[in-house]
Amino acid sequence: MEEGIDIILSAINGIIPAVNNMKDYEKLLMSPVQSIIVLDSHISQIGAITKLAKQNQKNVFLHTDFIQGLKNDLYATEFICQNIRPFGIISTRANVLELAKKRGLITVLRIFLLDSRSLDTGYRLLQQVQPNYVELLPGLIPKMIKEVRERAAVPVIAGGLIRTEQEIKDALAAGASAVSTSNRQLWKFIQSTQL
Repeated sequence: MEEGIDIILSAINGIIPAVNNMKDYEKLLMSPVQSIIVLDSHISQIGAITKLAKQNQKNVFLHTDFIQGLKNDLYATEFICQNIRPFGIISTRANVLELAKKRGLITVLRIFLLDSRSLDTGYRLLQQVQPNYVELLPGLIPKMIKEVRERAAVPVIAGGLIRTEQEIKDALAAGASAVSTSNRQLWKFIQSTQL
């Protein structure tokens, strides 16, 4: 089994927390979670975020599309790969993911399920990039999770608009390997008294 798949399977109760602020991030560093997705960040924070993750034996995924103060291009990606070295990155941009993959980072292609056209574009990007994971947003469409999982042949992370434990269970039952969520109420299912 390749390393990337092991990370998803280690998601506690199928949940990977996604954070928007440092306060939540610092709490998660003391929790039993293995992987953390950092959504909103600033160029001045990403070095410390990654260093703290490594010190606490966590796998941090930076969403490069949301790093403020850093243009989302190949130069920024090269900077992240050479100087920051997170465990992985998330992006909607094929060229960013291709470079990160070449530099040895775990890659997650984020696809928005807006309509048939966006899904077709997503499939083309999956074929081009061959990321370690695909994250589908919104993650509330079990039929689409199943279809993408079968067609893409990479683990699927369901994310976006998931608000209940039942929706987590539905996404996992449809074939998602994990659910990413920034909803702190759902993190309680990780079963940590420290969260």
